[in-house]
Amino acid sequence: MSRFESMTIREVESSDLETFYKQQLDPEAIRMAAFVCKDPKDKVAFDAHWDKILNSSQNINRTIVAEGQVAGYIACYPDGEHMEVTYWLGREFWGRGLATQALTRMLDLVVERPIFARAATDNIGSIKVLQKCGFKIIGKNKGFANGRGEETEEYILRLDLDQANE
Repeated sequence: MSRFESMTIREVESSDLETFYKQQLDPEAIRMAAFVCKDPKDKVAFDAHWDKILNSSQNINRTIVAEGQVAGYIACYPDGEHMEVTYWLGREFWGRGLATQALTRMLDLVVERPIFARAATDNIGSIKVLQKCGFKIIGKNKGFANGRGEETEEYILRLDLDQANE
C-alpha cells in the first residue's frame, strides 16, 4: 500500500462525527485501541463525549483528511499537569504512514512539551508511529481495557523538547 499524496489536519466539523462514530464501531479497531468507552454502540454517550471535548477550550481536536476522505481524528488534551495526544484512524487507513503524518503536523501545532501518549503494549503500529515522532517509552501501566474486557498493559510514552527533532 502506498502513502497518501494529500493529507491535512483541520478543525473538526459536526459532519465528521458520524464518520468517527462508524469508525469506532470496528471490533478490530476497538481491540487494538483497548482503552475505549464501555459501549461503543451507545450513540448518546458518543455524542455527549464529543460535545464535551469539542466545547473545552483546553482541547485541540483535528480531523485527519486523506485525499478528501475523513480518515479519523487526532487530539491533544490536558491530563493532570501535562498534555496527552490521542488519535484514531479508520482501519482502511492503517499501515500507510497516515498516523505518522498527522502526528507530525499535530506536534508542529502543539508545541508544549513534554507531551505524553499511551498505547497497549501489543499495539505495535501505534507504538512505531509514536517512536518515529520522537516519543520514548518511559513506563508501563496496567488497567481494565473495555475494548478487550480484561486487564491490559499499556506503555506510557513521552516527547520532550530535545526529542522532537531526533
